[in-house]
Amino acid sequence: MRLTALDEVAERIKLKKNQGVAEARAIYPLLDVNEEDLAADRRLLEGIADWCDRYTPLVAFDGKDGLFLDITGCAHLFGGETTMLKDILSRLFHMGLDVCGAISSSPGLSWAVSRFGDGGVIEADQTEHVLAPLPVAALRLEEGTIEALKKLGFKYIGDLLSAPRAPLARRFGAQFLLRLDQALGLEEEPVSPRRPVASLSAERRLIEPIGTEEDILAMAGQIALSLKASLEARGAGGRVFELVLFRVDGRVFRIRVGASQPLRDPRHIASLFCERLQAIHDDLDAGYGFEILRLNVLRHDPFNAAQGDFEGGRQRETSLAAFVDKIAARLGADCLQSFQLRESHVPERAAIATPAMEGLQARGKAEEGTPFFPRRERPLRLFARPEQVEALLAEVPDGPPQIFRWRRIKHRVARSEGPERLAMEWWIDGSDAAARDYFRVEDDAGHRFWMYREGFYGHELPPRWFMHGLFA
Repeated sequence: MRLTALDEVAERIKLKKNQGVAEARAIYPLLDVNEEDLAADRRLLEGIADWCDRYTPLVAFDGKDGLFLDITGCAHLFGGETTMLKDILSRLFHMGLDVCGAISSSPGLSWAVSRFGDGGVIEADQTEHVLAPLPVAALRLEEGTIEALKKLGFKYIGDLLSAPRAPLARRFGAQFLLRLDQALGLEEEPVSPRRPVASLSAERRLIEPIGTEEDILAMAGQIALSLKASLEARGAGGRVFELVLFRVDGRVFRIRVGASQPLRDPRHIASLFCERLQAIHDDLDAGYGFEILRLNVLRHDPFNAAQGDFEGGRQRETSLAAFVDKIAARLGADCLQSFQLRESHVPERAAIATPAMEGLQARGKAEEGTPFFPRRERPLRLFARPEQVEALLAEVPDGPPQIFRWRRIKHRVARSEGPERLAMEWWIDGSDAAARDYFRVEDDAGHRFWMYREGFYGHELPPRWFMHGLFA
C-alpha cells in the first residue's frame, strides 16, 4: 500500500508520493487514506474535458490527471489569454476543483509551468527566464534520466541551458534534447484532440438557461439556420449532426443524429433532434438549465439541388428519405436495414445488410439508368444459414426430392425446377468444397421452397439437402 496522491496538508507535513502507507502513518498517525479508484478518476477527467469544449474543440488528455487545450484562434473570444485562463480556473474552483494552468507557445512549457511553477500566461520572450528555476523533472523525462542528471549536478533546467549539448546528447540520447527543445518551443509538438473536430460548428451562449424540449428545439432550429449559409457556400449538406448541451453545473450532453441524404433545411434538422429527444427523454436531465448550445456538422456530402419532375419522383424519394431519417433518429440507425450487392455468386454472400440510411446514400450516388432488379428465380426470403432437410425420397442421380421433412413437417413435392449448379469460391471455401445443385420446388399445399443438394449420389459420402429460402 503506497500513497499515489497528496493534498496540501499532506504535502506540508513532508509526505511524498510512492511512500508506504505504514511509514506515512508513523509520521502522522491521524492520516486519512482513501483507496484509489482509477475508473472514477478517469470519468472525472473526461467530464472536465467535456466542460472545456466550451473554450476550444481541441482538448486532449495529458496522462491521468491533466488536459491540453489548443486555444489557437480562440482566446480573443474570451477577452484575451489572461482573461480566458482566469475564467477557466475560477469556474473550476467554484465547482470544487483546485487546479493549476498555464498558457504558452508550446505544450511542453505549459506542462512544466503548470506542474512545477506558478502557472499563468508566459510570453514568448520569457521562455528561458521561466524555465531556468524549474527542476529537471519538468522536462517530462524518465525517472532514471532525472536521477542521472542530478548526480552530475544538473538539478535545474537553467543548468542545462548553459551546458554544451553534444556531451548531453551522447550521454542521455536524442529524446533528452527533444524534450528540452519542446519546452523551449524550438520543436513542434502536436496535440491530438480526444474527439474529431467538426467540419462546421455554430453555438449560442444564453443569458438565461433553458431546460424544456420546446426551447431546446427552437434554439437548435435557429442555430441550424445560421449554418445554412456555410453549407451553401461549400455546396454541401450535413449528413451527421451533433447537438452539444452545456449544463450550468458543468455537465455536457451530446445528442447525435444522422440523415440518409445531405440536409440544409433547418426545420428538417430540428425535426430529427425532436425525434431523438423523445427517445432519450428520461436520460436528459436539464437540472438548472443549459447555458450553451452548439450544433456541429460532423460529416457533410455534396448537396444535390436537382429540381423534381412533374411526376413527383423527386418528392417520393425525399419522402422515403425523411421517413428513414425520422425512424432512425427515434429508434437508432440500425433499426431499418437495406441490402447492397457484393461481388459474389454464392447466395449468402451476394448481398449484405446495411442500415437503410447508407442504402439510400449509395442509391443516390449510383448512376441513373442502372436500377437493380432482383432475379425472379431467387426467393424473397433467404435464410442467414441454410437449414438441413431430410430427403425421404429423391430422384437419382440429379433429380429433386419427391418427399422431404423440414422442421418436423413432411412435404410432398408437386412441381420442381432445376438443377442450377453453383460452384463454391475456392479462394474462400477451399478447393475441396462441394458444389451445390439448387431446385425450386412446390409442395401439394402450394408452398414454394428454394433448396439445394450438397454432394452427388454414388460417391463415398451420401449427399445432403438444405433449405435456403422461401418464395412468396
